[in-house]
Amino acid sequence: MEPILRIENIDKYYGNKSNLTKALSHLSLHVNKGEFVAIMGASGSGKTTLLNCVSTIDKVTAGHIYIGQTDITQLKGNALNRFRREELGFIFQDFNLLDTLTAYENIALALSIQKVAAKTIEKRVQQIAQALNIEDVLNKFPYQMSGGQKQRVASARALITNPQLILADEPTGALDSRSSQMLLSSLRQLNEQLEATIMMVTHDAFSASYASRVVFIKDGQIFNELLRGDKKRKEFFDDIIDVVTLLGGQ
Repeated sequence: MEPILRIENIDKYYGNKSNLTKALSHLSLHVNKGEFVAIMGASGSGKTTLLNCVSTIDKVTAGHIYIGQTDITQLKGNALNRFRREELGFIFQDFNLLDTLTAYENIALALSIQKVAAKTIEKRVQQIAQALNIEDVLNKFPYQMSGGQKQRVASARALITNPQLILADEPTGALDSRSSQMLLSSLRQLNEQLEATIMMVTHDAFSASYASRVVFIKDGQIFNELLRGDKKRKEFFDDIIDVVTLLGGQ
């Protein structure tokens, strides 16, 4: 199977010659189409830096990152902006919804920018709203929604353009336990039913247990990885806790 994401031997340095910090060291990772991969690691391990490089927010110091057939480390200017807008979906911890737009308008905005026909936009918004169980909030503004509803609207916005890759940065960080479970179940369902490819950074073993593979980062390198396979989520959670213990319980 052709990987959607290929990270090839990347390094990332911060600072200058007198005070240089190496955040990522010769890191390589492949993610196949339809995978739900969680990235775990202690604070300072490099997991957020990895996400920032894949999301094109940050530039690698060395190495290459391919999404589909595109080497994103070579993109600049308008080409980079267009690729980010059309091929990547983002789910942020703090939702990043526009307060002056309804849920429907927040979700539809990316398609409007791409000049998709209004009838097509309406059909696609309704489909993704049904999948995420947010049909009843489409006409509400963010201040009228719960945290869980806002995060599912943000997830719908990320998925609406059918991007090659969904990037989720601690998506349950601002949610209570019930809302977290609902969101993670929705992401798992979208992964299984729509073959959405998801890469999620999390510090939380419970969140990671919804993924099909967990990659552990330590000191800017891959420390270990686990495949869920046919295991039930509780069994997979126990396996994740075992590795977290090896990492020092962080």
